[in-house]
Amino acid sequence: MTDLTVGAQAPDFELEGPDGPLRLADYAGRSLVLYFYPKDDTTGCTKEAIDFSALIGDFAAAGAVVLGVSKDSAASHKRFKTKHDLKVELGADPSGACVEAYGAWVEKSMYGRTYMGIERSTYLIDPQGKIAGVWRKVKVPGHAAAVLEKARALTM
Repeated sequence: MTDLTVGAQAPDFELEGPDGPLRLADYAGRSLVLYFYPKDDTTGCTKEAIDFSALIGDFAAAGAVVLGVSKDSAASHKRFKTKHDLKVELGADPSGACVEAYGAWVEKSMYGRTYMGIERSTYLIDPQGKIAGVWRKVKVPGHAAAVLEKARALTM
């Protein structure tokens, strides 16, 4: 994992998208909200995707694209988007390479047992491919609005 602080170069990635591969270079010249979430169609992940979707027009006005990433398959993402009428892009990372590159694959614990899983986290990447904002251990309420505020600040 590289240094993922504000100002650092964002790690390149390749994800499975609905129409082929998605790469960091595909978003050059635009801001990218890259958010990592544990699992399609679970309560918190659904709420987060709906929150980002509700603000998608505002993100577009700020010159930003929103891309959610989990280890679920592209087929799972398609069902998730359709079921909840999501407006965000979703990238499948079944190998976990992108999740690991962004430090989102972490040890978690629940009910006294530890396991590896995706930490809900978000990176705002500026049009030059540099990290402009980092949110780790995200709590869903208000998160999409906070990211939007930061994305808007990039266009000023």
